[in-house]
Amino acid sequence: MIDETGCIKAIGQGSEDALEQLYNHYCDRVFNTIISYTKNEEDAEELLQDVFVTIYNTASNFQFNSSVSTWIYRIVVNKSLDFLRKKNSQKRSGIFTSLYVKDSSEIKYESPDFVHPGVKLENKEDAQQLFKAIDSLSENQKTAFILTQVEGLPQKEVAEIMKQSRKSVESLVQRAKASLRKELEKLYPERGK
Repeated sequence: MIDETGCIKAIGQGSEDALEQLYNHYCDRVFNTIISYTKNEEDAEELLQDVFVTIYNTASNFQFNSSVSTWIYRIVVNKSLDFLRKKNSQKRSGIFTSLYVKDSSEIKYESPDFVHPGVKLENKEDAQQLFKAIDSLSENQKTAFILTQVEGLPQKEVAEIMKQSRKSVESLVQRAKASLRKELEKLYPERGK
């Protein structure tokens, strides 16, 4: 266990050792959260670095109004959602470009057979379908679902990360589950019975 508050204070004063300590403590969890959004290891690794660069650059401004983990997850979620917005914008412009320009350079999309690193081999196909269905959720539902159901964070912490009430997070998770249930029942009608 590390002294997270001490780490942030030291990072705020430029300590790379403290950043390394914080990175080693959080990197796996942060990576798993990011890859739940990006579904691409290269993009997730790039965003992981971006998150810790942001932590290094902004640690001196951290007010300790929330826990360190809440602050880190807020950075992770914001970076991930920004990445998705940018990627979706590139996809749209890529579609228009390819309509008018032959042999346009390809835009790299996420792998259609993405499997979250924490999924067991025998559940691989189901996980692929689940993550495709998760992509259809609104940003808030996706974030609430990923943080509570995939990453296992308590709703109270997710509420702080999302700057929403606990009831709102609970409602988002319920709506996300209902949407996912409908989406997955289309793919697996025999399982709904």
